[in-house]
Amino acid sequence: MVYTELKEIKGRKYYYRVLSVKHVKKVSKERIYLGVNLTKEELIKRENDADKKLKVFDVLLERDDEIFLEKIKRDFFKEPQENYLNRYEAFCSLFTHDSTGIEGNTLTFSETSYLLFEGIVPKSKSLREIHEVLNHKKAFDYMLLYNKDLNKEFILQLHSLVVINTLREDLISQIGKYRRVQVFVGRSIPPSPEKVPNKMASLLRWYSLNKRKLHPIVLASHFHTEFEKIHPFVDGNGRVGRLLMNFILHKNKYPMINIPQKRKFKYYEVLQDSQYKGNLQSFVKFLISILKNDKLRF
Repeated sequence: MVYTELKEIKGRKYYYRVLSVKHVKKVSKERIYLGVNLTKEELIKRENDADKKLKVFDVLLERDDEIFLEKIKRDFFKEPQENYLNRYEAFCSLFTHDSTGIEGNTLTFSETSYLLFEGIVPKSKSLREIHEVLNHKKAFDYMLLYNKDLNKEFILQLHSLVVINTLREDLISQIGKYRRVQVFVGRSIPPSPEKVPNKMASLLRWYSLNKRKLHPIVLASHFHTEFEKIHPFVDGNGRVGRLLMNFILHKNKYPMINIPQKRKFKYYEVLQDSQYKGNLQSFVKFLISILKNDKLRF
């Protein structure tokens, strides 16, 4: 993980760019001094220069990967408009089924598809599960129509759409807002709620700095893994995070990626490799492997 460290000494602010890599028994850190009492513009420029020296994103894509991704983009551009609606319904059903299923939703693929496009409500399923599926499609459709770039307001609106009518009554006030409580993800402890706004602002600033410099799949991978590490919401982080990952790919004219339920444990593994071992390449390779096996392009 890369971040900017601030030290205040006798009223002066000293900035350092830090690359932190967690190993099995220790964490190694490499620091580059950025300067003292920097303006926002100076800080952004020096952060960018430091990231180049730290080689944060170098050698993430092998040449074979680059060739494959270039071909994928070319082929995707040639997809016929005549079957756009068919591809949309197929991908929306699949993406909704798998993304909600990773979080525990029990609707089958057929039940999901019939609910979304035929209005047929499956029997013996909870109201919460029904809303989770319907909400995901609403958020997906909103994402497809959104013509601005990634920003805080867009992320908060996606969260509102994803979790409406699914949260406990005591959490309703946190819909569409960064969380105000501590959350826990297995053995991992995301940042305290007081730190979430600044960490999300830093992640969005990183995106703005790198959106024209990094390959879209690297950009989407880093954003997704860091977003999930911050875990900015009380619920819905995984679904919102996968929507944002696909928003970045879609905005850059690449086909979107659906992570299958059957590969969720591998997904968790490469997420943790990136978040806590500094191995973003494992996550990038995972996404490429899905693209190589998928026939549906949307």
